[in-house]
Amino acid sequence: MAKRIAIATIGTQGDVQPYVALAVALRDRGYSVVLGAPNDFKEMIETNGLEFFSLGRNIQNFVKQSNLDEVVSKSLLTSAPKLMRQGQKIVEIAARRSWEMAQGADLLMANMNTTFCIDIGESLDIPVIMSALQPLTATSEFPIVAYDGPDLGPAFNYISHAPMNWQQMFYDWPRNKLRKSLMGMEPRKKGGFFKDNNGFDLPALYAYSAQISRRPDDWPKTAHVTGYWQLKDKTNWEPSDSFKEFLANGSEPVYVGFGSMPFGADRNTQILKDAVAKWGGRVVVGRGWGGINPDDLPESIYAISRAPHDKLFKYVGGVVHHGGAGTTSAGLHAGKPAFVVPQTMDQPFWGRRVHALGCGPKPVALRKLTADDLAYALRQLSTTASFKSNAERIAAKLNAEDGCQRACDLIGEVISNYESLTVRAGNAAQ
Repeated sequence: MAKRIAIATIGTQGDVQPYVALAVALRDRGYSVVLGAPNDFKEMIETNGLEFFSLGRNIQNFVKQSNLDEVVSKSLLTSAPKLMRQGQKIVEIAARRSWEMAQGADLLMANMNTTFCIDIGESLDIPVIMSALQPLTATSEFPIVAYDGPDLGPAFNYISHAPMNWQQMFYDWPRNKLRKSLMGMEPRKKGGFFKDNNGFDLPALYAYSAQISRRPDDWPKTAHVTGYWQLKDKTNWEPSDSFKEFLANGSEPVYVGFGSMPFGADRNTQILKDAVAKWGGRVVVGRGWGGINPDDLPESIYAISRAPHDKLFKYVGGVVHHGGAGTTSAGLHAGKPAFVVPQTMDQPFWGRRVHALGCGPKPVALRKLTADDLAYALRQLSTTASFKSNAERIAAKLNAEDGCQRACDLIGEVISNYESLTVRAGNAAQ
C-alpha cells in the first residue's frame, strides 16, 4: 500500500505553488498525496491531478479586506504582532482542518505558517518535515530575511533571527489550546519553527537553490537546500493578439509586477507612468492581485492579466518585481536581469541576492521608490550587458537542477528511518 503524505500550506500563490510541484513529484514516485491549502487554490491543485483538502477561507479576500496596507508600510519587526493577530483565526481554522487531513497519513509536511503540524505529528506519532521557500534557520552568515539595512556583522546576523522565536511564542497559547482540545496533550515545553516539542531539530527542506544562496556552514545537519520546486505550466498560455501586436510594434519591453499584495495601487501606478515617460522604453505590467491600477495607461505600458511567468518572461528583456521567492525564481530561471522593489517578509533578502549575483541593480524598497529610481533601473536593465550575461549564466545552472526530485529522496529517507514511539520505547527498555 502506498505511503500517504499530507502537506499543509497557507498563504498566497507563491506560498502554495511550489508545494503543488512537490506533490506532483511525490505522486509520480508512487506516494498517495493530499495537499491542504486555502480555497483559492482548489482549482490549481485539482487541475494538476492532486487531492485537495480545504484549510479555510480565501487568502485573497483576507489580503484585500484587512488593513495590511498600513502594516507593510512600516517595519515588519514592529508590525509583525499586528499581522499575526489578524491571521490567527485563519491559522486556527487551518490547524483544525489539518488535524482531519492528517488522519491516516504516514508523514506530514509543514511550513512556517503551519507549525501546528508539529503537534499533530506528535499526537499521531508520524514524522514531520518542515519546509520553507527562504532561509529561516538562524545563522551568523546573514541576517533574518526581512532585515533591510546595512551589514552589521556575524553577531548581529545571528541575533537578528530572534523575532522568529518571538513569533513562535505568540502562537504558543493557541497551539497549546489546540493540543488540549484536539489532541488531548499537555502544553508544549520547548520547540520553535524547526524543532520538535522536545527541542530537537526537525528535518527541514529549503525549496531554493544553493546557486542563489549557499547553505550556511553553521546550520544543523537536518537542514537541506534542495533546489527550487518548479511547477510545469499546464495552461497552454499563449500571447493574445493584442499582446502580440504590442510586442511587434516597438522595443523589447520590461515586465513590472508587484505580486499578490494590492498596496498603494494609485501611487505605484503614477510612479510607473512617470518612470516610463522619463526612460522612454516600454513596459508589460502584471495585473494579478497586485498594486497597479490598469486603467488609463499610456500606449507604452501594456497591462496583462495573469500569465505563467515561465512563459511570459520569454517576451521581455528584464523583470521588475517585489522579490517574492516564486517570482525571483521564475526570473532567474528565465535568465532575465531583475530590479527588486521589496515590500516585506523575505523580499529584501531575495533583492540583495539578485544584486549580489550581478543580475540587477541594487534593490529599492517599494515604500521609498521614486519615478527617478524606477526610470534609472529600467534603463540599467535594458543596457547593462553584465546583468544579462550573469542572469543567463545563473539560469543555465538552475535549469540543470531538479529540486523536487532531491526533496522526494529526502522525504523517502525520513519515512524509512522514522522510529515510532513504540519502537523507541522498546529500544530504550533494552
